[in-house]
Amino acid sequence: MTTLIRTIGLWILQVVTAAGFLLAALGKFADAEPAASTFDAIGMGDWLRYLVGALEVAGVVGLLVPPLAGLAALAFAALMVGATLTQVLVMGGGAFLPLVLLALSLVIAWGRRSGTAKLWSALRSRRAHKI
Repeated sequence: MTTLIRTIGLWILQVVTAAGFLLAALGKFADAEPAASTFDAIGMGDWLRYLVGALEVAGVVGLLVPPLAGLAALAFAALMVGATLTQVLVMGGGAFLPLVLLALSLVIAWGRRSGTAKLWSALRSRRAHKI
């Protein structure tokens, strides 16, 4: 029963986190604030905003594909470290939302660590066969 509750809880976290990142990506594509001004402030312009939006969409898909969920969550955690630093150091504002998404991503990555290890192992063994 505990495993079932854990699995359901992780899926709920994954769907909620995916929804948050999808909304963030849509805001980047729609030139909505604060996305537009944030990327202008860091001096990278529209190309980086669109790239991050595309990576967020890819990560959303990854969060919803069981073998990729842990890896997608790790990628989102790294992305949110950058977003948090940008909010604090460049924008001079609070970083509540990136920190929440970072925490959710880390919980998912931890909860899906066995799947990530299996994926990593499969990729390594595949690579070893090619060499």
